[in-house]
Amino acid sequence: MPGRICLFGEHSDWAGGYRRTNASLKRGYTIITGTSQGLYAEVKPHPTKLILSTSLSDGTSEGPFELPMERGALREEAEKGGFFSYAAGVAYQVLTHYRVRGLEINNYHTDLPVKKGLSSSAAVCVLVARAFNRIYDLKMTVRGEMECAYLGEITTPSRCGRMDQGCAYGNRPIMMTFDGDQIDVQPLSISKDLFFVIVDLGASKDTKEILNRLNHCYPFAEGELQKNVQKYLGRINAQITREASDALRKGDAPRIGSLMNTAQAEFDKHLQPACPSQLTAPVLHKVLNYEPVQPYILGGKGVGSQGDGSAQFIVKDEASQQKVMDIIERDFQMSCLKLAIQSGRRVKKAVIPAAGFGTRLFPASKAVKKELFPIIDRQGRAKPVIMAIVEEAISAGIEEVCLIVQNSDRRLFEEFFSAPPPVENFNKLSRADQEYCRYLLDLGHRITLVTQDVQEGFGHAVFCAREWVGNEPFLLMLGDHLYASNSETPCARQLLDVYDRAGHSVVGLKTTPASEIHKFGCVNGIWQEHGSLLSVTAFHEKPDIDYAREHLHVEGLETNQFLTLFGQYVITPNIFHYLEEHIAHNVRERGEFQLTSCLDKLRQEEGFSGYLVKGKCFDIGVPEAYRKSMNALQAAYQ
Repeated sequence: MPGRICLFGEHSDWAGGYRRTNASLKRGYTIITGTSQGLYAEVKPHPTKLILSTSLSDGTSEGPFELPMERGALREEAEKGGFFSYAAGVAYQVLTHYRVRGLEINNYHTDLPVKKGLSSSAAVCVLVARAFNRIYDLKMTVRGEMECAYLGEITTPSRCGRMDQGCAYGNRPIMMTFDGDQIDVQPLSISKDLFFVIVDLGASKDTKEILNRLNHCYPFAEGELQKNVQKYLGRINAQITREASDALRKGDAPRIGSLMNTAQAEFDKHLQPACPSQLTAPVLHKVLNYEPVQPYILGGKGVGSQGDGSAQFIVKDEASQQKVMDIIERDFQMSCLKLAIQSGRRVKKAVIPAAGFGTRLFPASKAVKKELFPIIDRQGRAKPVIMAIVEEAISAGIEEVCLIVQNSDRRLFEEFFSAPPPVENFNKLSRADQEYCRYLLDLGHRITLVTQDVQEGFGHAVFCAREWVGNEPFLLMLGDHLYASNSETPCARQLLDVYDRAGHSVVGLKTTPASEIHKFGCVNGIWQEHGSLLSVTAFHEKPDIDYAREHLHVEGLETNQFLTLFGQYVITPNIFHYLEEHIAHNVRERGEFQLTSCLDKLRQEEGFSGYLVKGKCFDIGVPEAYRKSMNALQAAYQ
């Protein structure tokens, strides 16, 4: 669990909260990102107790702390304060809202500095909330974990801001909007890598004094000083943060640096007079203005509640990052941390399993692979199913395609995509078809064939592509489904666009009547954009109707409608860890290694979005479906 650092918008979380009582105040806007340092833990269930052992960043260890999983005991411990109070506070909130037993947490390593504006206490709280969520499968979204952690921390004497638990969103930057009790969270996609240096100033500040003085300026301003505080945390901060959000998306490091300088200057002008003993910050300004680092930095500002706690610089590049750290550590003997915000990796690869025997299409599948069954496209051209699927991927912007095939079928696919027809046959083709033949060979240059030696399920087929995929996100499409978009944007491109926004795995969804859900993987979740984008809280493979009605119905759908898998996914490479674990331990479902249960583990680890695709998918895997699909596909092309 990483810490979090506030790039822009310090104090605006609690300031925006005062809109509950003064609607004329402006909303608060904050941009935060996870640090490269954090807390590392192993967790397991315990029948009756909450147990926490921890290794602190200074190398010392504490614990194990133990408490019975009883609300009274947890509440009492939380109110005492101290490190264990955070875990107890979150456990108290979880036990209040869920039926759980105990938990044993071994925080075996910590490299996150404490009390340095990096929200180490919030990291503990989110860690505990996430541990309960995963061990007991509480179906909390990342947002739910964040809210649970916040409730847990304010059960303790800590009076943290609402932004702190944003570390739940991990290492990607997010913009948070604070409007009274309402919070909006928007992940930000970064187009270029950005490099920062965080400096522990090694001085002292009184955060309680800073917050006390600034809170006196709310909810209604009396006098010029209080008006200036509200002006900065309202209108000025909103403008700076919105411009910073745009600059982050563009990867415009010089602009971000300029905005950091502006934010610090405006902070000094408007907030420093409200608490001069803590916010004059001579050490901070000495470091920010230190001449030897200026050739390497693009801008800088304070961190957290400001004062002489920590400073942050955005630097020109990775080499400059190390140079600034060397200078600061040499000349000030201050410790520094690296922070790199990685650009969202564009999805360039697609995986299409095509190694099945086609049992349900026998005896036709004995003569022709089901992936080579013919269809008629929009232009009236006859082509095999697999080619239409590959073209769907290419039209979505994919650069390379991996087909998972049986070893005995490898030559078939190689000849189709990579071998020209004999000259005598090529010469019989029309000029248009000869040109199309060249297009087909060009398409073949983008295709790699990987063999699945034994057919042991969908999950096993995907696992076969692990080495080819490498450490990249990838598009996964079924080899026996066809797709038709309702718009100019291909179905696969729709999912890729959602991935770019969400920054984590995405599954395509469709609505399915209750009578048919036993045929498909099914999800539950919470709408982020109603009728379009869902935070997935559960995956289940081919549920029966009774289970689906009790556990998988999504709010807003008709009683007998459910969300099932569309047959397209954008998945991060961590999926291979869970597939490997299932294969190594022979974890099978209905005799095979399945993908759906591994998707659910990935959801728990990273979060997962579901997108209601604007289009249709057509299953050609069984005779009746194939017949209906051909008719429906032609209707869709009309």
